[in-house]
Amino acid sequence: MAAEVIHRTIYALHAAAGVLSLPTGYVALSARKGSRLHRRSGMLFVCTMLTMSVLGAVLAIIRQKAPEVNVPLALLTFYFVVTALTAVRPIVGWTRRYVVALLCVVLVVALCDLGFGVAAVAHGGTWRDTPAFPFFLFGAVGLVAVNGDVRMLRTGPLRGGKRIARHLWRMSFALVIASLALGRVKVLPKEIRGPASMAMPLVVLVVILWWLWRVQYRAWSWPRMARRVAA
Repeated sequence: MAAEVIHRTIYALHAAAGVLSLPTGYVALSARKGSRLHRRSGMLFVCTMLTMSVLGAVLAIIRQKAPEVNVPLALLTFYFVVTALTAVRPIVGWTRRYVVALLCVVLVVALCDLGFGVAAVAHGGTWRDTPAFPFFLFGAVGLVAVNGDVRMLRTGPLRGGKRIARHLWRMSFALVIASLALGRVKVLPKEIRGPASMAMPLVVLVVILWWLWRVQYRAWSWPRMARRVAA
């Protein structure tokens, strides 16, 4: 009985963090970059996403709820949020070793996802009731992120638009994951879970493509913007 109460409490906190991450994430994504609203909503998004990912991994392990799917996804989410944050706001005590450690973990996660994807194809298109496409998607995105980390370690800290782009796409991909997870929160009505979980990721993708376009091709004053974001 006590174990079940603990499980329910963890699930409630996990679901609450996931639901709260959506409005904070959308506000941060749409607000003027570097503004007070952007910084405050962004930090709330970081806190809720880290809580959601950690508790999600714990639930997947203790309840054996598709751990081969949920644990890698939780680790990937945690990684994207932390590396997006450190791109513009260094964490006290954060060193090169932490970057390498996270890189290695995500490399293993990405390779596992790709392996599960291959297994899904070999078993008729699904693996443990999960289609092959999500495995390949998250595995490929993980490898792209690892490649970015390796290049950053070789060339040194990013500057200007590249630094902001790293922050934007990683934080936004974490928001896509949170939006997809909304469809699995059973305490919400199906009328909200279904359409919202399908439309929200598309909205995020459109907005982030627009922001990345501005980052890459608009002549902004990046040193000034970077100071506003990191303040």
